[in-house]
Amino acid sequence: MGMKKRLMKEGMKLMSDPRMMKLMQDERFMKVVMAAMSIPGQVSTIAQDQTDRFARMMSLATEQEVRDLRRTVRALEEQLAEMKKREDSKSG
Repeated sequence: MGMKKRLMKEGMKLMSDPRMMKLMQDERFMKVVMAAMSIPGQVSTIAQDQTDRFARMMSLATEQEVRDLRRTVRALEEQLAEMKKREDSKSG
């Protein structure tokens, strides 16, 4: 049995337990669960912010800046090719 299926099966078994159903009705418990579920996203955001801050301090380009630069260069190359094409058609 795959890990996902097993987790789903165990989760469903846990959800059908009357004690768990009562706990799920407790607003405080649900707030804690929701906070725990948001932790991975928060950690990821903090790590990305720290990486960006370090890159700026060291005068390094971030991944996003490199992507933006590549996109700009690609657009400029396309414009240049189109201008050359127009120039060739005018002179030809």
